[in-house]
Amino acid sequence: MIQVKEVLAAMEELAPPALAEEWDNVGLLVENPGPVTGILTALDITPAVVEEARALGCNLVVSHHPVIFQPKKTLRWDDPACMLMARGMSGICMHTNLDAADQGVNHTLATLLGIQNQAAFIPCGRIGDLETTPAALAEQCRQVLGAAVKVVEGTRPIHKVAVISGAGGSLLEDALAAGADALVTGEAAHHIALAAQAAGLTLVVAGHYATERPIARVVADYLSARFPELPVQVSTADKDPFGTYLS
Repeated sequence: MIQVKEVLAAMEELAPPALAEEWDNVGLLVENPGPVTGILTALDITPAVVEEARALGCNLVVSHHPVIFQPKKTLRWDDPACMLMARGMSGICMHTNLDAADQGVNHTLATLLGIQNQAAFIPCGRIGDLETTPAALAEQCRQVLGAAVKVVEGTRPIHKVAVISGAGGSLLEDALAAGADALVTGEAAHHIALAAQAAGLTLVVAGHYATERPIARVVADYLSARFPELPVQVSTADKDPFGTYLS
């Protein structure tokens, strides 16, 4: 009989809590007693994900984004954390520690894009070798991540590519300082795009969800190997909140 804290210990081996930023909220954020009947992995714990987990017989959801982040002044029946508690379910959330982990979110993103000789250049980002062009890199992100992308086409040849999943555009200067010719991230503000253009750096913005969602499969495979007696599934109800992209 696997207990929730055994799964938590396994996740903390994958993504040590010491890697988390000070402002973050990670770990076992919703705890209910009893053995684990099944695990559902997701990027976000939404009401739809909670209901999916219950329908599948999974009483533990492991997500990347924290189900409790900002302090709550009120509690509602349709709040995902409250829904977990009311249904006797638990929630483990690994956020910035999973971003920075050796086999975590950014390693996964860099690997999917074929980046070689990966190295960390900030606590969470990865940089490595990839010979490509701005157009080819944008197309690769579109195909591999299933995302609509926006691209600032740089003027320099691309030999080194940096990746920072999610809202990583603000770290453009760090990517430049690390010697990147291109940066792939999920979100970037307008002034960041202008800064990339001025520096001649290629910037590919592929969406927060698309750059982080692949970790749900990585976590599911990891937990399946650690706990072969448990059913572990990747959520299909975990959707990009922006919905369908329009060209």
